[in-house]
Formats: sequence, C-alpha cells, structure tokens
Amino acid sequence: NGVEFTYVGTSDLDAVQAAFKPNTKAVYIETPTNPMMEITDVRALSKMAHDRNALVIVDNTFLSPYFQKPLHLGADIVVHSGTKFIGGHHDVISGFTIVKDDELAAQLRLIYKTVGACLSAFDSWLVIRGIKTLALRMEQHQKNAIALAEWLKQEPKVTKVLFPGLPEHPGYEVNKSQTTGFGGMLSFEVDSEETAKQVLEGIQLIQFAESLGGTESLLTYPVTQTHPDLKPEDAERKGITRRLLRLSVGIEDTDDLIADLAQAFNK
Repeated sequence: NGVEFTYVGTSDLDAVQAAFKPNTKAVYIETPTNPMMEITDVRALSKMAHDRNALVIVDNTFLSPYFQKPLHLGADIVVHSGTKFIGGHHDVISGFTIVKDDELAAQLRLIYKTVGACLSAFDSWLVIRGIKTLALRMEQHQKNAIALAEWLKQEPKVTKVLFPGLPEHPGYEVNKSQTTGFGGMLSFEVDSEETAKQVLEGIQLIQFAESLGGTESLLTYPVTQTHPDLKPEDAERKGITRRLLRLSVGIEDTDDLIADLAQAFNK
C-alpha cells in the first residue's frame, strides 16, 4: 500500500510531537533545511522518536561529516548526497547511507547488493579524491559564507539573510550545540522579483545553476529550480517566494565573490 507520511517543520519539536501516529516508524529530517536554512535539534528529536520506537534519519548533505555527525547526536541513519560537498567538484553522482546498528546495516547492504545501487570504480575514485580535500574546502566554504552573509545584511535590496552562522538566526544556538561549524550554504530574500532576476542575470563569477557543494559558487532560484512542484500557496507559506535566492558558496577568493554580487545588485 506504499508509505504513509506527514509533513511537519521539525525545528518545532511541539509540532513533531503532535504529528506522531501509532504507526510512525521513522522521522526523516534535514538540518539545515533546503532552502530555508532551518535548524532541528537532533538530540531532542532523537529522544522523542526513540521513546516512540521510531528511527531517526538525517540528511546531512548541507554540513557534511566535517561539520556535523548526526550518529553522535542520536540519529540512527544518516544520508548524504555525495554529489555535493563530499565529492566537491560537480563531477560525480553519488549518495551514501550510514548506520550505527549492525543488523540494520546488514539489511541495507543486502538491498543495495541485490538491486545494484552502488558506485562504479571511477565514481568511487572521484569521491575518494574529493574526501582528501574535504576539510580544507569546508573551511573555505564557511569562511566565504560568513563574509557574504555579513555583506548581504548591509545590501539595501536584501530584506532577509538566512544563514545559521549569524547570531540572530533563530537556530544559531542549537546549531552551535550540535555542530563544529555553519557550512557554506545560505539563502537570502530581496525586495522584489525584478531584483531577483537582475541578480541572477548579472552575476559573472558566480554561476546560475541548481546544484551545490562544489568548488564553484552557484546561485539558485528555488521557486522554479529546486521546488517547482510546490503549489504556489504552499511555496509562499514556506517562504519559498519569487524573491528568494539560494547561494552555494564556493572556495573562490572572498573579495571576488563580494565584488561579483555587488556589481550584480548595482547594474
């Protein structure tokens, strides 16, 4: 009969508690969320789920294992898009599932062996190459993201900056308590749809593209790229408006990135 599921904003633990049903088997979360950068308290949610005999699955793509280790926070399963920060170069398609229970690991291993859901030798080599520089890259991603978030705050055409590394972010303290960093992803809202289009058309160093987590900075328009399937009213309610832009901050020179955004805003 398929899988029954309920959508809930997991940064609101009261809402999560209210959403549990007698047949709930797992809670699937991402923190920070894409693209609104909301933070979930993994420790508190894991305790809540385990008290109800439910597993906790965390998509850890945005922070990578370098900045966040959900298994250490109580999660049962962690998934990553290896295409993103782990691979790090926009040249491999991969994904990973990590578990801490041996029995569960054996079940998953049987599935991927029998259906063939495993990487080729060359793709595996590309991922290993990426992992060798993961620490260096994540530090530079974060350094640039902090600088750009601070710059965007003072840009008159920007009305909101969503980045968990800003002390005013509502999830700042929770994020600090469960990670060693804030990562290289941020979103920001501008004053009009026209400004959003102006910036997307005006960037030169930063590329207008949908992926994330690579060495190059990518600017994305979530309402038509990552979340086009949402009904307009649902997208608006979630904050995914025609004024929202998501930025995957690369490892380029910080001043070059700021200069590129500045000229795009002022064309």
